[in-house]
Amino acid sequence: MKISGQTFRIGSAVVIVLATITYLAVTAVQADKSYYVTIGELQAMGNKAYTRHLRVAGDVAANSIARSGTNAQFVLTEQGHTLRVSYQGIEPPPDTFKDGSQALAMGTYGRDGVFHATELQAKCASKYAPAKPAPNTASLKSPAATAPR
Repeated sequence: MKISGQTFRIGSAVVIVLATITYLAVTAVQADKSYYVTIGELQAMGNKAYTRHLRVAGDVAANSIARSGTNAQFVLTEQGHTLRVSYQGIEPPPDTFKDGSQALAMGTYGRDGVFHATELQAKCASKYAPAKPAPNTASLKSPAATAPR
């Protein structure tokens, strides 16, 4: 059985379209993948740190925030390690982004030693911490004196 020229061309076009779609899907997933690392791990990664999209978390150092429109420069600290971060995003930093808050920066690490973030998430630790239970004062009261009968 011989395949006609038109059938061969249509089959070839379908294979090329499917291969292109597969290639685009795979490269999109690879580009969107980001690794979560600590500041210490980031600084120990060597050249691998410069080629990957990363997520780094830490506490915002006191008096380190410098805002400029939707951009911000600040320092993250975590277990004695520090990391300078330059955030340049479309939206301004969240309202919970303050000194001492926990922040998650997503972006790339530059050869200049600065983490260049394009996304920023922050939470205020005190706002989301569970409420402390009230002390049990019933056990602190002295037993009531019994009146003689």
